[in-house]
Order: sequence, then structure tokens, then C-alpha cells
Amino acid sequence: MRNYDSKEELLTAINQSYNKFIQEFTEIPESLKDKRIDSVDKTPAEMLSYQIGWVSLVLSWDEKERAGLDVQTPTPEYKWNELGKLYQDFYRQYEHLTLKEQITKLNGLVTQFCAWIEGLDNQVLFEPGQKKWATTKAMWPVWKWVHINSVAPFTNFRPKIRKWKKNVLQ
Repeated sequence: MRNYDSKEELLTAINQSYNKFIQEFTEIPESLKDKRIDSVDKTPAEMLSYQIGWVSLVLSWDEKERAGLDVQTPTPEYKWNELGKLYQDFYRQYEHLTLKEQITKLNGLVTQFCAWIEGLDNQVLFEPGQKKWATTKAMWPVWKWVHINSVAPFTNFRPKIRKWKKNVLQ
């Protein structure tokens, strides 16, 4: 996993990977948003729903902790060994949205996510044990949670959506 030396470096990575990822959706017609192909494990709509779900979830963990509530990760309904079911829940939650609506929603969430990160001090962001929801046996600092729920999937899904487009739109 990549390391970051500063908050600015993390924010730059989020924005660069997100912009590259989201640009891939401009050519996809609404009629094909749910088109599944064998060589790619998610439809375009599912890729967006996945990202909307995870960014929303991380923001909700922090919001709940700041409100003094206990946070059960990933959710009270799902355990870490049930992520497939959680993803299906994300897909169902956002399936009624058009691609344009999903993109607009994700744009807003990424902006909110970056503003939240900007508001964290370096100790909270880079030192383990600063947030209860981020404190696991692995003792990850918050930045790792941010990375695996933004930079990593934005980067990993870009080749998938490109492969999907090559197979479906060409």
C-alpha cells in the first residue's frame, strides 16, 4: 500500500485518481449502465454505487463517532466477512439513479470527503489509535482507511471500466 508524507499528498492522490476514474463514464449511454460482461466483474452503475457506498460509509463512521455513538464497522447489518452482501446492498440502494445522478452524487461525496480530510489534523490522520472506528487489531491510521476506500478503488476500477467500454462500446 502506498504511503503518504502529508495531507496534501493524500488529497492530491484522491483527486487525481478520482478525476481519471470518473472521466471514463462520460461516454457511457444510460441504456448500458447495467450491462454486464463476463470479463468485468461489475457494471458501470455498480462501480459507481460501490464508491458512493464506501465513501458514504467512512464519512458516516466519523460522523457517528463525533456524535458520541458507538460505530460498528463496516455496518451493524454486515460483518467484515460479509462484504459481498454489503456490496449488493450498495447496488440496490443506488440502482434507481441514472449514471448522471450517480456521478453527481459521487462528485459531491468526494468533495465532502476531501473537506473532511482537510479538517483532520495530522495526528488524527497519520497516527494509529486516534479514531475508535479506525482502531482495529491492525492499528491502521485513518489515512489507510481513506486510501483503501478512495485512491485504491478509483485506481483499480479505472482499468475495469476501460475494459468494459472496449468490449461494449467498440
